[in-house]
Amino acid sequence: MRTTIRLALVIALTKFSRSITRWWWGFATQTRLLTAAAVVIAIFISGFIYSTFTFIQQDARQSDRRFGDTIGNLLAAYAAPLIQANNIAGLENFTETFRRNPNIKYIIYLDVKGKILEGSPFMRGNINRQALLPRRVEVPQNIPDIREHTGPLGGLITDIFYPITYNNKRIGTVMLGINPDATLAGSSRLAAEVTVITGLSFGVLLLLAAVFNALTITQPLKEVVAGVRGISERNFQQRITLGFGGELDELVRSFNTMADRLQDYEAQNIEQITAEKARLETLITTIADGAILLSNHLKIMHLNPAAERILQWSSDVLGNNLLDRLPVGLRAEVEDSLVRVASGELEQAECRVLLDRPRRTLRVLMSPVLTGNDIGGVVLTVQDISREAELNEAKSRFISNVSHELRTPLFCIKSFIETLRDYHDVLEEDVKREFLETTNRETDRLTRLVNDVLDLSRLESGREYALEPIDLIQPIEQTLRTHQLSGQEKNITLTKRIDPSLPLVMGNYDLLNQLIANLVGNALKFTPEGGLVEIGAHCIDQDDLQKVRLSIRDTGIGIAPEDQEKIFDRFFRVENRVHTLQGTGLGLSIVNNIAEKHHTRVNLISEPGNGTTFWLDLEPYTETCALR
Repeated sequence: MRTTIRLALVIALTKFSRSITRWWWGFATQTRLLTAAAVVIAIFISGFIYSTFTFIQQDARQSDRRFGDTIGNLLAAYAAPLIQANNIAGLENFTETFRRNPNIKYIIYLDVKGKILEGSPFMRGNINRQALLPRRVEVPQNIPDIREHTGPLGGLITDIFYPITYNNKRIGTVMLGINPDATLAGSSRLAAEVTVITGLSFGVLLLLAAVFNALTITQPLKEVVAGVRGISERNFQQRITLGFGGELDELVRSFNTMADRLQDYEAQNIEQITAEKARLETLITTIADGAILLSNHLKIMHLNPAAERILQWSSDVLGNNLLDRLPVGLRAEVEDSLVRVASGELEQAECRVLLDRPRRTLRVLMSPVLTGNDIGGVVLTVQDISREAELNEAKSRFISNVSHELRTPLFCIKSFIETLRDYHDVLEEDVKREFLETTNRETDRLTRLVNDVLDLSRLESGREYALEPIDLIQPIEQTLRTHQLSGQEKNITLTKRIDPSLPLVMGNYDLLNQLIANLVGNALKFTPEGGLVEIGAHCIDQDDLQKVRLSIRDTGIGIAPEDQEKIFDRFFRVENRVHTLQGTGLGLSIVNNIAEKHHTRVNLISEPGNGTTFWLDLEPYTETCALR
């Protein structure tokens, strides 16, 4: 109950103080300054009066204390031999001589332990002495001493303690109680009355000034203040329509002009900010890199769709701690740098992480978000550079393989030429001819390698090739004519099996010619004497669509299952397993890239010892195709 009452009083006092504050600040500035000056003057005059009477009071008290000192020394000197002789009656008679003094309230004699021995006017007449003598008084440790207290009937009483000594030995204490001077009490009342009257006078003056201020200035200014408050709360439609003259009228017109300009500025500013925000949101949403905004405590505040896709998150991660949601491998790599960036130890940080399931390479950039001189958060940029890493690795591997492949024929050519140069006169003609033939073969091999590398580089450069309707029979016939002699030398039958109603296909003539030539060349290379190489082309149905299937079949040595997975890799050569030195290992890589340019892929069916068939499906130019 008391707590409830106390709380209610606190609330009431708070409301009252706020009302007084609003009332005070509702005055005009000039009125407040005048009021403050009046209060200062009133305080100064009241303080001067009070300090003057206080000085008079203090001087009167000093006089009383000097009087007490004199009486105390007299009492102590006279009482010493009486107390030593235990002459209490004589002590009482001596003390009675001071009874008529109006300033002395009482005189009490104490022994060294504070026990009352005698007192006036309390211990005389019919008072029970045996009941009063056991009483004790707390005597100050260091005497003489002076104390003040309020008497039972009010008023200030000064207690003066003096030691009673006999033959330089303390035998007791005299306690003298002195009433303040009547003049002193009167001056105190006068000081209080003058101070109150002065305060009331200035209070009335302040009240009259406040009423005048409220009637003439404060109310109009309150309207202006209300308008300014509306402007500060972004209510730029606020206007003041009160009519005043003089300076107030000028103030109102200036205020309305300011409100008009602010309203126009806000409209323009909001439109500009909205457009800028839309552009930034569009940019962040559409960029391929993941963007994550973190707070100082690494809480996820915002992320774009790219970050959700790269990290396989959803929008429910907002508000979570980033480190709790990162994959284990990624967290181990970025945690230390991220904490140091968030704390300001690092201006920025970068790391690359290789993740499994799925296998990806991520690049993470960390930068602080500065708000003035403080760090307001961290921005993470997450880039999926898996393709870039794969391309760099493939490029390094490609360069290494090309260097290796070029080194072998160059070393062979250099060796034979140096031998011919140094030992030309001693070598037989057959040996010289053999050296030259070997050098010529290695030069041809080097030329093929360079041409294949250039072809592969051109195909992988991202260049787009125009596809047009072509007759597939033409590159097939050209390939047969080109390789007919090679087939006859190895006693290999080179034939074709083409659908007579074969439609035109969408393709690039030069690329298809190179594809067929590479596949036929490989077939002749790995087909033993007396074998067969057949080029086929016919129409098929595939997913309710017509395709033209181009195939090259041979009866060669075939390809082992473990090699079929690597057959299209650069510089992988099956002849390594059959101990031949023909080819560059790039032919099938070129074939695969040509197929990709035609929006298809090369397939193979092979069994060791039973030959191999390579085939791919091409888009027909016409929608009708005669089926066999």
